[in-house]
Amino acid sequence: MLRERVLRVVLVLGGLPFLAGVYPLITTIRDGWQANKEDATPMGVSLYVMQGIFLLLAARNPSAHRGVITLTAWLNIAHAATMIVMSIHLPNERHDLLIGSALFVLIGVA
Repeated sequence: MLRERVLRVVLVLGGLPFLAGVYPLITTIRDGWQANKEDATPMGVSLYVMQGIFLLLAARNPSAHRGVITLTAWLNIAHAATMIVMSIHLPNERHDLLIGSALFVLIGVA
């Protein structure tokens, strides 16, 4: 019982920051982002916003949504691994990439 309650809290605390990405997504599109532009920010943010929505839905009944929870964990760990590799190739952005990857690993492990 306590384990499920803690899992619900973790799912909500993990889902809300991803859901907060709605604002940057809307402002990016509103500020004139065009489909032929090579900036992948709106695409990435939209994926994480949807992940936040599904985490909040999974918080209602975590045992019935184990697949969503597992996908979220591995997705964040894979994103962190990609950022770590990018930090090797982009030394001028290494600090920011490593901090971001640490956050994604923390979310994935939680």
